[in-house]
Amino acid sequence: MMAEREVYLTPTTILRWVQRYVPEFERRWARFAKPTKSSWRMDETAVSVRGECKYLYRPVDRNGKSIHSVLREDRTIEAAKAFFREAVAVGGVGWPEKINLDGNTATHRGLQLLGEEDPRWRTVVVRASRYLNNIVEQDHRAIKRRRSAMLGLKSTRTAAITLAGVELVNRIRKGQFALTPGGQGRVSLRELWDRALADAPRPTRENDEHGPSTHQISRALAQKEGIAAHIQAAFTSVLVH
Repeated sequence: MMAEREVYLTPTTILRWVQRYVPEFERRWARFAKPTKSSWRMDETAVSVRGECKYLYRPVDRNGKSIHSVLREDRTIEAAKAFFREAVAVGGVGWPEKINLDGNTATHRGLQLLGEEDPRWRTVVVRASRYLNNIVEQDHRAIKRRRSAMLGLKSTRTAAITLAGVELVNRIRKGQFALTPGGQGRVSLRELWDRALADAPRPTRENDEHGPSTHQISRALAQKEGIAAHIQAAFTSVLVH
């Protein structure tokens, strides 16, 4: 796809793009996130990182809309507590009224202990109905399908950023962003990207806190006209196809 545009690069360059731009893309798309429902279905799926098992925490609401995802080293009580704290702090995510969990005891215990930190957690109805979690287990497939096509995840940091990018594309697919004015009809993915990235400051090396700089990209490539469009196209292709 890139060769057709007369842009020649290595897979490592695309990996660096993903690591560099995913946090920025997440920030810009988040401005248009639609609110999710207050009934959550939560599950953890195993992810292999350099041969070690890590866990991706992923809840969806009752309509199958993704709420948040975080890669953790283990499935301990502290990991569960840290995930829930982070999930309710995400823009567009309201406080849950019901949470359906799997059989992991640490997750249930983590929710109980959170009630001692914030009384609002005590009002959350916690359930453990297996059939209710079918919707999130089915939703894991979109993440697993893309992950299985990768050559492997080499570190927790790169894995977390890459999987966050896959999750972002999954949310775009499911129409979780309010970027289409009423009555306009079908809008192309390219137009959605243009709207999401418009009117927001571009990241600079001086204030970038998200990832490595892209100085490894060749100067000739950086000088090509429309490099932003190439990055968007490459990013979407890598994470979707």
